[in-house]
Amino acid sequence: MQPVAGGALLSPWTPGIFSLSLYTIFVLVIITALLFLSSWLGEKKPTPEKLRPYECGIIPSGTARLKYPIPFYLVAIFFLIFDVEAAFIFSWAVACENLGWAGWLQMSYFIFVLLIGLVYIWKKGGLEWGPESSEK
Repeated sequence: MQPVAGGALLSPWTPGIFSLSLYTIFVLVIITALLFLSSWLGEKKPTPEKLRPYECGIIPSGTARLKYPIPFYLVAIFFLIFDVEAAFIFSWAVACENLGWAGWLQMSYFIFVLLIGLVYIWKKGGLEWGPESSEK
């Protein structure tokens, strides 16, 4: 591939900055024109029914702020942690042969640390999200 000369860089016949710039300007002009036309020609008749918030066909009642119990958030956080763990383990399993024993030892350490975290969560009661019994 030959280097492009300074004058040929902006030539419309060679792929380069000029073609990309022209395409970008063309797209921006079309988007601006369509947005302007739709706002200018569009019908505007605001009514109380149209101004009401729409939530999946259900008329909202009450406040949108709901109090979720703490275990809900704990389960969500645990899911994220162990989901990311699964992504690392699957990618390690794909490259296991190429990594050799060093990769195996590093992944074993990673899994060991995660198991320690799981035992800690279990001992602290983070996995008990059902109703508490009085038989303890």
